[in-house]
Amino acid sequence: MSENRRTAALRWTGQGLQFDGTTGSAGPERVVRIDGDSASGPAPMELLLLSLGGCMAIDIRVILEKSRVELTSLELDIEGERRGSDPKSYESVKMHFRLAGPGEQDRAKVTRAVRLSEEKYCSVYHSLRPDLEIRSSFELA
Repeated sequence: MSENRRTAALRWTGQGLQFDGTTGSAGPERVVRIDGDSASGPAPMELLLLSLGGCMAIDIRVILEKSRVELTSLELDIEGERRGSDPKSYESVKMHFRLAGPGEQDRAKVTRAVRLSEEKYCSVYHSLRPDLEIRSSFELA
């Protein structure tokens, strides 16, 4: 199998809109519950927000580490605004990162890390529709 290929599988649990998902890299023992009703797990559109945020957070962490910026904490709040009619895709996404460790002297490096994730590295970001408005901000704690 190609190193660029990713696989995933879903199996309906027999309950409502609940599916158990596995990935080829994580193996069958690590299951992610996906629930269209958000009762026993996140809904698919919530997972999309988590995927986007996780991708960017990982990028930012790696870029800051390579830039020799000390990071003691990284948190992210994500809010997506969906269309009112079908398909209820996201029209906009707001992400706000809170970083502890970097000081004011590191602000330019943090800005660069966020920008690099958006413009070059985050594969989830670049897999979304080009007309999706995504805004990111951050604060240093």
